[in-house]
Amino acid sequence: MRPKLLPICTAILLSSLSVNAIAESAKKNILMVLSSYGEKNEQGELIKPGYEFDEMSKSYLVFKAAGTTVTFASPKGGALITDNFDENKPYNKEFLADEEAAKQLANTNVLSDVDTQDYDAVYVVGGKGPMYDLATNQDVKRVIKQVYQQNGIVAAVCHGPAALLDVKLDDGSYLVNNKRISAFTNVEETAFTKKWQLPFSLEDNLKAQGANLIKDGLMLNQVSIDGQIVTGQNPFSTADSAIAVVQKLGLSTTGLPTFKDDNTIKLVEKFYQDRVLATKEYQANKQGYSPMLLAMSGLYQSKYATTEIERNVALALMELTQSDVNHPMLDAAIAQTHIDKSDLNKALIVLRQSQARFPDNEKIQSLLAEISKS
Repeated sequence: MRPKLLPICTAILLSSLSVNAIAESAKKNILMVLSSYGEKNEQGELIKPGYEFDEMSKSYLVFKAAGTTVTFASPKGGALITDNFDENKPYNKEFLADEEAAKQLANTNVLSDVDTQDYDAVYVVGGKGPMYDLATNQDVKRVIKQVYQQNGIVAAVCHGPAALLDVKLDDGSYLVNNKRISAFTNVEETAFTKKWQLPFSLEDNLKAQGANLIKDGLMLNQVSIDGQIVTGQNPFSTADSAIAVVQKLGLSTTGLPTFKDDNTIKLVEKFYQDRVLATKEYQANKQGYSPMLLAMSGLYQSKYATTEIERNVALALMELTQSDVNHPMLDAAIAQTHIDKSDLNKALIVLRQSQARFPDNEKIQSLLAEISKS
């Protein structure tokens, strides 16, 4: 009877191999595209912007957790220059500890060699670099067009949507025409793009090609989904953009990673809905949010506010975190917001309290002098 066991065992083994092969073939493959533009001088200083490391690492961790296979590609291939980033952020540390991922990133594939039949989605990472190379690179245009016309998913975040410009489909229409698209906005460029002279306005050029630009407030989370296209407005839209790609690929989104800074920005958005409830949420779970990011969000929103609601939310954020941050710059911003709201008495109270803690701060002295002249 023993000889009969061999064919049975062989059949079981072949069946197991077949199941594994089917599972492997069903695994989703994502091409993550990065800019090759970055450059550093001999002193290690960034003289040309590259890709955004935070956006790459967050997206990668989401895709990995979802069970997909990620391949890195760029116009020139090989090692790339990233914009400056903090290696100690939890998601960056986790990525850098992944030897296989770090090895692959150090030797990215050349876009011209990419066979789009191998991929279910293409995901373009932001940073200022894409504005200089991916915006005009014909290889990335080919990849995006082919993946889209193969019914794959096309996604991009922050400045990554620059790669979607000038992509023409077989019917002659622009890919972004009549599509809901989110990308880094003109207001965000004004607030945060100080060092580089960008070659064009991403918001304006997307609109010029027929995109229906969907945007939230300054550095708030906005992800737009239109059919096969997924786009995110800024770095804080990264994780949700990646999660949306996972969902569009028909995969489970249960248990995918979330990140403290993104959760903090989502809390900012809750202040627009119910300030009392959002304040209680923060106070009940301070360790789950970043007080400094809340404060900076309030500071920048106060500086670029155009409505009373925006000023009120900005003020609430800054006052909520004032004792945690304890910085004269934040005190000055709070006082300035009171001045903008024509409430000089409140501004004076803030400034005098701040002067007692920071007697030599020039900005506090300047605002006090401004009020005294009123």
